[in-house]
Amino acid sequence: MKSDIRTLDLNLLKTLDALLDERNVTRAAQRLSLTQPAVSGMLNRLRDYFDDPLFVRTPHGIVPTLRAREMAAPIKQILSDIDILLKPAQFDPLTETLTFTVAATDYALKAVIVPFIAALRARAPGIRVRVVPVEPEQLTTQFEQGKIDLALLTPDSTPDNLHNRSLYNEEYVCLMRHDHPDAHQVLTLDRFCALEHVLVSYKGESFWGVTDDALAEVGRKRQIGLSVSSFLVLPDILAISEMIAVVPARLAYTDPRMHVVSPPLPITGFTKSMAWHERTHRDAAHQWLRNLMHETSQSKP
Repeated sequence: MKSDIRTLDLNLLKTLDALLDERNVTRAAQRLSLTQPAVSGMLNRLRDYFDDPLFVRTPHGIVPTLRAREMAAPIKQILSDIDILLKPAQFDPLTETLTFTVAATDYALKAVIVPFIAALRARAPGIRVRVVPVEPEQLTTQFEQGKIDLALLTPDSTPDNLHNRSLYNEEYVCLMRHDHPDAHQVLTLDRFCALEHVLVSYKGESFWGVTDDALAEVGRKRQIGLSVSSFLVLPDILAISEMIAVVPARLAYTDPRMHVVSPPLPITGFTKSMAWHERTHRDAAHQWLRNLMHETSQSKP
């Protein structure tokens, strides 16, 4: 192994990092804006430098050797440190150009991202935002690999190895179409249980939620006729039926077709928070973006 750091081209480390993430020479080349032969040539140089094959070809792509796996995290950290080192000391949101990747559910997309984007466009027009779905099992890996910069979660779903900050406390309300027969009268517990409900479950398979926990405590249960995995379709369903739904309050006031009433029993709400990795904890641009998101989350719709 040629262990003299003076002979190592740092661009080779960027190539190795891309290959470790993508497990495919073509995709790594696209990510680096290089040709496939150029990446293949750099891989040969890496193999020579570390005296290891680094990757083995399989029918499904290339698989890293044990040596390559051992180097993955240190290389990611080295490149992150170099990136921080080369960034300007001053951060100017009006001239900054970067892509900020946020993992969010459709609820957080509407409740948090929409007001955040409205403020961001005015204050930092060069910053792009990419929103991806939350994948709980992949969060730590995604943060470590730099695939996401921020995740909108709840405190109890945030991994212990991440930084986090609360944005706001959310409560639940009852939603129905504006001309629903029960829209303009007090919704009693008996009527609430008799009406057919729509439940939003991210797994799309459950007919039980926090509302059912609250009902069970008083010896009651409701009628759930439909379980969906997204809030986005909910207003359309309620608008064409006499079904009702218990939803986070920040979603309830955004559709003029809907009418909001208080549920007839207390239902435990939740805290919406943001989480991020140590990798971006001290970065001035990311600190500014996190502060802006906290600011824009403070006001209810």
